[in-house]
Amino acid sequence: MLTKIISRSAAYTMVMLLIYYLLNATMSGTVWADMVISKSALTVEYCEFNDVRRFFHQSMNTYSNLVYFFFGVFVCQLARYDQKNGTLQAPNRMQAFPGLSWLLGACFIYLSFGSAFFHASLTWVGQRVDMNGTYGLSLTLLCMALYHVFYKIDFSANAKRWAIAIVSLSILLFYEIALLVSSSILLPVLILTTWLLIIINYIQFRRERSVLFAISSLVFIVVALKIRTLDVQKIGCDPHSLYQGHSVWHLLAGLSSFCTYAFFRFTPPPKTTF
Repeated sequence: MLTKIISRSAAYTMVMLLIYYLLNATMSGTVWADMVISKSALTVEYCEFNDVRRFFHQSMNTYSNLVYFFFGVFVCQLARYDQKNGTLQAPNRMQAFPGLSWLLGACFIYLSFGSAFFHASLTWVGQRVDMNGTYGLSLTLLCMALYHVFYKIDFSANAKRWAIAIVSLSILLFYEIALLVSSSILLPVLILTTWLLIIINYIQFRRERSVLFAISSLVFIVVALKIRTLDVQKIGCDPHSLYQGHSVWHLLAGLSSFCTYAFFRFTPPPKTTF
């Protein structure tokens, strides 16, 4: 089952890669000319060269967002599988609530397009959509962790629908909240709170949780933050290189988020004793 899901996700991602390539090859940067430039572009926040002649002002930082698209398609297929195979007798709490997986998959895809829009255009509205996608992903993972820590609360089918609606509305509200609270404060609070809940849930269900996924999630995000910082500080920076630190940030941040999801979604097989 997982092999088919991975293959389909890769195939859809390759199609999107082709579409991106054709857009970048056939359109020019004049498409964005009348839009307000982002503060990031004015301060040259990232290492990659801002080629205003190209449709993708920052090509590598735009293409690399397809990693979020891959994970989004992957998670949506898992959600479809869980929904199709029933939720009443689901092996774990995550599989019993496929709506959460659908929402997370949608957030991955939303972030993929939002961040690509930002790095392609380097516009103010693009930056806001990019950050809203980031908050959407982080907020959904936080709610997922809360759902598992408070496992004694039994959600009816109707309650699950309301929960998805409320989280979706909260994501939209963060579009405005982001203007009131700095991302350097709000985003770490969301991530650290999620991590605290992961630790609590691991203590609650040690035999049903993979410590490998938990540790991988932490390692990926710590390394990602370090690489992103080096990119912003222009350390080891080559604006015209195929290697861009911010592109690696996209990859590692995506992997970290997926590992957090996998921590809840996949139950490790029981240990065999002899």
